[in-house]
Amino acid sequence: MSRVDLLTRAMAVVFPALLAVPDAAAQTYPAKIVRMIVPLVPGGSVDAVARALAQKMSETMGQQIVVDNRGGASGNIGTELAVRAPADGYTILTVSMTLVVNPSLFPKLPFDVVRDLAQISLIGAAPVLLTVHPSVPVKSVQELIALAKKQPGKLNYPSSGHGTNSHLPMELFKNMAGIDIVHVPYRGGAPGQTALLAGEVDVGFNNIVATLPHIKAGRLRPLAISTAKRSSVLPELPTIAEAGVPGYTFSTWYGVLAPVGTHADIINILNDYILKAMRSSELAQRFPYEGAEVIASSPAQFASHIKAELVRWKKVVKEAEGMRAD
Repeated sequence: MSRVDLLTRAMAVVFPALLAVPDAAAQTYPAKIVRMIVPLVPGGSVDAVARALAQKMSETMGQQIVVDNRGGASGNIGTELAVRAPADGYTILTVSMTLVVNPSLFPKLPFDVVRDLAQISLIGAAPVLLTVHPSVPVKSVQELIALAKKQPGKLNYPSSGHGTNSHLPMELFKNMAGIDIVHVPYRGGAPGQTALLAGEVDVGFNNIVATLPHIKAGRLRPLAISTAKRSSVLPELPTIAEAGVPGYTFSTWYGVLAPVGTHADIINILNDYILKAMRSSELAQRFPYEGAEVIASSPAQFASHIKAELVRWKKVVKEAEGMRAD
Protein backbone atom coordinates (compact mmCIF):
# COMPACT_ATOMS: atom_id res chain seq x y z
CA MET A 1 0.00 0.00 0.00
CA SER A 2 1.36 3.42 -0.96
CA ARG A 3 2.01 6.28 1.41
CA VAL A 4 -0.83 8.21 -0.19
CA ASP A 5 -3.27 5.37 0.45
CA LEU A 6 -2.14 5.08 4.07
CA LEU A 7 -2.52 8.83 4.59
CA THR A 8 -5.97 8.80 3.00
CA ARG A 9 -7.11 5.97 5.27
CA ALA A 10 -5.70 7.72 8.35
CA MET A 11 -7.50 10.93 7.47
CA ALA A 12 -10.75 9.01 6.97
CA VAL A 13 -10.46 7.72 10.52
CA VAL A 14 -9.15 10.86 12.25
CA PHE A 15 -11.34 13.58 10.70
CA PRO A 16 -14.71 12.05 11.69
CA ALA A 17 -13.36 11.54 15.20
CA LEU A 18 -12.33 15.20 15.41
CA LEU A 19 -15.68 16.37 14.11
CA ALA A 20 -17.47 14.23 16.67
CA VAL A 21 -15.69 15.89 19.62
CA PRO A 22 -17.90 19.02 19.76
CA ASP A 23 -21.02 16.89 19.39
CA ALA A 24 -19.95 14.70 22.30
CA ALA A 25 -19.19 17.79 24.39
CA ALA A 26 -22.61 19.21 23.56
CA GLN A 27 -24.29 15.96 24.61
CA THR A 28 -22.83 16.24 28.13
CA TYR A 29 -23.11 20.04 28.41
CA PRO A 30 -23.08 21.51 30.98
CA ALA A 31 -20.75 19.24 32.92
CA LYS A 32 -19.26 21.88 35.23
CA ILE A 33 -19.75 25.43 36.56
CA VAL A 34 -20.34 28.12 33.93
CA ARG A 35 -18.75 31.54 34.34
CA MET A 36 -20.85 34.55 33.29
CA ILE A 37 -18.60 37.59 32.83
CA VAL A 38 -20.21 40.98 33.43
CA PRO A 39 -17.79 43.65 32.15
CA LEU A 40 -18.90 46.21 34.75
CA VAL A 41 -18.60 46.54 38.51
CA PRO A 42 -21.37 45.16 40.77
CA GLY A 43 -24.45 47.22 41.53
CA GLY A 44 -25.51 48.49 38.12
CA SER A 45 -28.37 47.46 35.87
CA VAL A 46 -26.34 44.99 33.80
CA ASP A 47 -25.16 43.27 36.97
CA ALA A 48 -28.72 43.04 38.33
CA VAL A 49 -30.06 41.57 35.08
CA ALA A 50 -27.16 39.11 34.83
CA ARG A 51 -27.59 37.85 38.39
CA ALA A 52 -31.33 37.36 37.98
CA LEU A 53 -30.78 35.42 34.76
CA ALA A 54 -27.88 33.38 36.17
CA GLN A 55 -29.90 32.30 39.18
CA LYS A 56 -32.84 31.12 37.10
CA MET A 57 -30.66 29.38 34.50
CA SER A 58 -28.75 27.56 37.25
CA GLU A 59 -32.00 26.04 38.49
CA THR A 60 -32.85 24.49 35.12
CA MET A 61 -29.30 23.63 33.98
CA GLY A 62 -28.40 21.69 37.07
CA GLN A 63 -25.07 23.52 37.14
CA GLN A 64 -24.17 26.74 38.89
CA ILE A 65 -23.58 29.90 36.87
CA VAL A 66 -21.11 32.17 38.66
CA VAL A 67 -21.25 35.89 37.87
CA ASP A 68 -17.75 37.32 37.46
CA ASN A 69 -17.65 41.14 37.46
CA ARG A 70 -14.69 42.51 35.50
CA GLY A 71 -15.20 46.26 35.27
CA GLY A 72 -13.01 48.86 33.61
CA ALA A 73 -12.50 50.69 30.32
CA SER A 74 -16.24 51.02 29.68
CA GLY A 75 -16.66 47.26 29.55
CA ASN A 76 -13.74 46.57 27.24
CA ILE A 77 -11.59 44.75 29.83
CA GLY A 78 -14.25 42.19 30.70
CA THR A 79 -15.27 41.79 27.08
CA GLU A 80 -11.70 41.07 26.01
CA LEU A 81 -11.42 38.52 28.83
CA ALA A 82 -14.47 36.72 27.45
CA VAL A 83 -13.16 36.89 23.89
CA ARG A 84 -9.87 35.26 24.97
CA ALA A 85 -11.56 32.52 27.00
CA PRO A 86 -11.82 28.94 25.68
CA ALA A 87 -14.73 28.56 23.27
CA ASP A 88 -16.22 25.62 25.15
CA GLY A 89 -19.47 27.08 26.51
CA TYR A 90 -18.17 27.49 30.03
CA THR A 91 -17.53 31.22 29.68
CA ILE A 92 -20.36 33.49 28.58
CA LEU A 93 -20.69 37.26 28.53
CA THR A 94 -23.66 39.40 29.57
CA VAL A 95 -23.51 42.92 28.18
CA SER A 96 -25.52 46.01 27.46
CA MET A 97 -25.50 48.23 24.37
CA THR A 98 -22.06 49.51 25.39
CA LEU A 99 -20.79 46.60 23.31
CA VAL A 100 -21.96 48.20 20.05
CA VAL A 101 -21.05 51.77 20.98
CA ASN A 102 -17.43 51.22 22.03
CA PRO A 103 -16.17 50.45 18.51
CA SER A 104 -17.14 54.03 17.57
CA LEU A 105 -15.78 55.57 20.78
CA PHE A 106 -12.41 53.86 20.99
CA PRO A 107 -10.05 54.11 17.99
CA LYS A 108 -8.42 50.74 18.69
CA LEU A 109 -10.04 47.80 20.44
CA PRO A 110 -8.27 44.45 21.06
CA PHE A 111 -11.31 42.60 19.68
CA ASP A 112 -13.95 42.85 16.97
CA VAL A 113 -17.56 42.60 18.13
CA VAL A 114 -18.77 40.74 15.03
CA ARG A 115 -15.68 38.63 14.37
CA ASP A 116 -14.80 37.56 17.94
CA LEU A 117 -18.15 36.96 19.64
CA ALA A 118 -20.99 34.52 19.03
CA GLN A 119 -24.47 35.81 19.82
CA ILE A 120 -26.68 33.66 22.06
CA SER A 121 -29.73 35.78 22.90
CA LEU A 122 -31.03 39.29 23.35
CA ILE A 123 -32.75 39.16 26.74
CA GLY A 124 -34.40 42.51 27.39
CA ALA A 125 -34.63 46.27 27.05
CA ALA A 126 -35.29 48.99 29.58
CA PRO A 127 -35.74 52.75 29.88
CA VAL A 128 -33.66 55.02 32.09
CA LEU A 129 -34.87 57.84 34.33
CA LEU A 130 -33.68 61.44 34.23
CA THR A 131 -33.32 62.63 37.83
CA VAL A 132 -31.75 65.53 39.71
CA HIS A 133 -30.43 65.94 43.23
CA PRO A 134 -33.03 67.81 45.37
CA SER A 135 -30.62 70.73 45.72
CA VAL A 136 -30.92 71.49 42.01
CA PRO A 137 -33.67 74.12 41.64
CA VAL A 138 -35.62 72.48 38.80
CA LYS A 139 -38.81 70.40 38.71
CA SER A 140 -39.17 69.71 35.00
CA VAL A 141 -37.15 68.97 31.89
CA GLN A 142 -37.85 72.44 30.53
CA GLU A 143 -36.58 74.04 33.75
CA LEU A 144 -33.44 71.89 33.59
CA ILE A 145 -32.79 72.97 30.01
CA ALA A 146 -33.35 76.60 30.91
CA LEU A 147 -30.92 76.39 33.86
CA ALA A 148 -28.27 74.63 31.75
CA LYS A 149 -28.56 77.30 29.07
CA LYS A 150 -28.33 80.09 31.65
CA GLN A 151 -25.27 78.51 33.29
CA PRO A 152 -23.49 76.45 30.60
CA GLY A 153 -20.92 74.02 31.96
CA LYS A 154 -21.92 74.52 35.61
CA LEU A 155 -24.10 71.42 35.97
CA ASN A 156 -22.49 67.97 35.83
CA TYR A 157 -23.59 64.36 35.59
CA PRO A 158 -22.12 60.94 36.46
CA SER A 159 -21.69 57.89 34.26
CA SER A 160 -20.21 54.44 34.65
CA GLY A 161 -17.82 55.17 31.77
CA HIS A 162 -17.77 56.26 28.16
CA GLY A 163 -20.45 54.64 26.03
CA THR A 164 -22.37 53.21 28.99
CA ASN A 165 -26.09 53.34 29.71
CA SER A 166 -25.67 56.44 31.88
CA HIS A 167 -23.42 58.25 29.39
CA LEU A 168 -25.24 57.72 26.09
CA PRO A 169 -28.70 59.02 27.03
CA MET A 170 -27.28 62.22 28.54
CA GLU A 171 -25.05 62.99 25.57
CA LEU A 172 -28.03 62.40 23.28
CA PHE A 173 -30.14 64.66 25.53
CA LYS A 174 -27.48 67.40 25.54
CA ASN A 175 -27.14 67.24 21.78
CA MET A 176 -30.88 67.41 21.10
CA ALA A 177 -31.55 70.10 23.74
CA GLY A 178 -28.53 72.21 22.79
CA ILE A 179 -27.10 72.41 26.32
CA ASP A 180 -23.74 71.92 28.07
CA ILE A 181 -23.63 69.58 31.10
CA VAL A 182 -20.20 68.29 32.18
CA HIS A 183 -19.51 64.53 32.07
CA VAL A 184 -17.94 62.95 35.20
CA PRO A 185 -17.13 59.25 34.61
CA TYR A 186 -17.01 56.81 37.55
CA ARG A 187 -15.97 53.17 37.78
CA GLY A 188 -19.52 51.85 37.66
CA GLY A 189 -23.20 52.66 37.92
CA ALA A 190 -23.31 52.31 41.71
CA PRO A 191 -20.49 54.81 42.43
CA GLY A 192 -22.07 57.29 40.01
CA GLN A 193 -25.45 56.89 41.69
CA THR A 194 -23.82 57.38 45.09
CA ALA A 195 -22.26 60.63 43.87
CA LEU A 196 -25.65 61.87 42.66
CA LEU A 197 -27.29 60.97 45.97
CA ALA A 198 -24.55 62.87 47.83
CA GLY A 199 -24.97 65.95 45.66
CA GLU A 200 -21.44 65.67 44.26
CA VAL A 201 -23.06 65.76 40.82
CA ASP A 202 -26.32 67.39 39.85
CA VAL A 203 -28.26 65.36 37.33
CA GLY A 204 -28.12 61.89 35.83
CA PHE A 205 -29.71 58.96 34.06
CA ASN A 206 -30.09 55.60 35.75
CA ASN A 207 -32.25 52.50 35.59
CA ILE A 208 -35.60 52.31 37.32
CA VAL A 209 -34.74 49.56 39.80
CA ALA A 210 -31.72 51.45 41.15
CA THR A 211 -33.49 54.81 41.25
CA LEU A 212 -37.05 54.12 42.41
CA PRO A 213 -36.25 53.61 46.14
CA HIS A 214 -34.39 56.95 46.22
CA ILE A 215 -37.28 58.71 44.49
CA LYS A 216 -39.74 57.32 47.03
CA ALA A 217 -37.44 58.42 49.87
CA GLY A 218 -37.11 61.94 48.44
CA ARG A 219 -33.38 61.63 47.85
CA LEU A 220 -33.75 62.14 44.08
CA ARG A 221 -36.29 64.15 42.05
CA PRO A 222 -37.50 62.48 38.84
CA LEU A 223 -38.01 64.63 35.76
CA ALA A 224 -38.80 62.21 32.91
CA ILE A 225 -38.38 58.75 31.40
CA SER A 226 -36.28 58.07 28.31
CA THR A 227 -38.57 55.88 26.20
CA ALA A 228 -41.26 56.91 23.73
CA LYS A 229 -44.00 55.62 26.06
CA ARG A 230 -44.55 56.20 29.75
CA SER A 231 -43.72 53.45 32.22
CA SER A 232 -46.42 51.52 34.09
CA VAL A 233 -44.15 51.74 37.15
CA LEU A 234 -44.25 55.58 37.13
CA PRO A 235 -47.25 56.42 34.91
CA GLU A 236 -47.38 60.03 36.11
CA LEU A 237 -43.82 60.70 34.89
CA PRO A 238 -43.69 62.21 31.37
CA THR A 239 -41.37 61.06 28.64
CA ILE A 240 -38.50 63.36 27.71
CA ALA A 241 -40.14 63.89 24.33
CA GLU A 242 -43.36 65.00 26.05
CA ALA A 243 -41.49 67.16 28.53
CA GLY A 244 -39.60 69.36 26.11
CA VAL A 245 -37.30 67.46 23.72
CA PRO A 246 -39.48 66.26 20.81
CA GLY A 247 -38.27 63.05 19.17
CA TYR A 248 -36.06 61.98 22.06
CA THR A 249 -36.11 58.25 22.79
CA PHE A 250 -33.59 55.91 24.39
CA SER A 251 -33.71 52.42 25.84
CA THR A 252 -30.89 50.15 26.83
CA TRP A 253 -30.77 46.47 25.95
CA TYR A 254 -29.08 43.41 27.45
CA GLY A 255 -27.75 40.31 25.75
CA VAL A 256 -25.66 37.17 26.23
CA LEU A 257 -22.74 36.11 24.03
CA ALA A 258 -19.91 33.57 23.97
CA PRO A 259 -16.40 33.44 22.47
CA VAL A 260 -16.53 32.84 18.73
CA GLY A 261 -15.88 29.20 17.91
CA THR A 262 -18.24 27.93 20.60
CA HIS A 263 -19.98 24.98 18.99
CA ALA A 264 -23.38 25.75 17.48
CA ASP A 265 -24.98 22.94 19.48
CA ILE A 266 -23.80 24.51 22.74
CA ILE A 267 -24.96 27.97 21.60
CA ASN A 268 -28.40 26.48 20.95
CA ILE A 269 -28.44 24.71 24.31
CA LEU A 270 -27.59 27.98 26.09
CA ASN A 271 -30.21 29.81 24.05
CA ASP A 272 -32.81 27.24 25.12
CA TYR A 273 -31.91 27.66 28.80
CA ILE A 274 -32.10 31.46 28.44
CA LEU A 275 -35.50 31.32 26.74
CA LYS A 276 -36.83 29.06 29.49
CA ALA A 277 -35.50 31.43 32.16
CA MET A 278 -36.91 34.54 30.49
CA ARG A 279 -40.32 32.89 30.09
CA SER A 280 -40.43 31.80 33.72
CA SER A 281 -43.05 33.41 35.94
CA GLU A 282 -40.34 34.83 38.21
CA LEU A 283 -38.51 36.80 35.51
CA ALA A 284 -41.68 37.53 33.53
CA GLN A 285 -43.00 39.34 36.62
CA ARG A 286 -39.73 40.87 37.77
CA PHE A 287 -38.64 42.50 34.50
CA PRO A 288 -41.82 44.54 33.88
CA TYR A 289 -41.91 45.61 37.52
CA GLU A 290 -38.42 47.03 37.07
CA GLY A 291 -39.50 48.80 33.89
CA ALA A 292 -37.80 46.33 31.56
CA GLU A 293 -39.30 44.38 28.70
CA VAL A 294 -38.43 40.73 28.07
CA ILE A 295 -37.09 40.30 24.53
CA ALA A 296 -35.58 36.81 24.41
CA SER A 297 -34.42 36.01 20.87
CA SER A 298 -32.72 33.45 18.67
CA PRO A 299 -28.95 33.70 18.04
CA ALA A 300 -29.64 34.81 14.45
CA GLN A 301 -32.03 37.56 15.56
CA PHE A 302 -29.48 38.83 18.08
CA ALA A 303 -26.75 38.81 15.44
CA SER A 304 -28.89 40.98 13.15
CA HIS A 305 -29.63 43.32 16.07
CA ILE A 306 -25.91 43.69 16.85
CA LYS A 307 -25.06 44.62 13.25
CA ALA A 308 -27.88 47.17 13.04
CA GLU A 309 -26.90 48.76 16.37
CA LEU A 310 -23.26 49.09 15.31
CA VAL A 311 -24.40 51.14 12.31
CA ARG A 312 -26.86 53.23 14.34
CA TRP A 313 -24.45 54.25 17.09
CA LYS A 314 -21.59 54.93 14.72
CA LYS A 315 -23.77 57.62 13.17
CA VAL A 316 -24.87 59.02 16.57
CA VAL A 317 -21.32 59.17 17.93
CA LYS A 318 -20.10 60.89 14.78
CA GLU A 319 -22.78 63.59 14.98
CA ALA A 320 -22.91 64.22 18.74
CA GLU A 321 -20.19 66.20 20.49
CA GLY A 322 -18.98 64.77 23.79
CA MET A 323 -19.46 61.12 22.81
CA ARG A 324 -15.79 60.38 22.47
CA ALA A 325 -13.51 58.36 24.71
CA ASP A 326 -10.71 60.40 26.31
